[in-house]
Amino acid sequence: MNKFVKARLIGARALQISCGAPSMIDEKVRDSVELSYIEFQRSKIPLEVRE
Repeated sequence: MNKFVKARLIGARALQISCGAPSMIDEKVRDSVELSYIEFQRSKIPLEVRE
């Protein structure tokens, strides 16, 4: 996975979280981008990549 796909996934998930989607982890983080980055690192992000 290249850096552009990674950025696209984190950005898309951050948009979902900021619009009210529930988080997949229990962290006390307010920033949606940081929260989606943590989800990505822990492989808890509910998106898949098709190539």
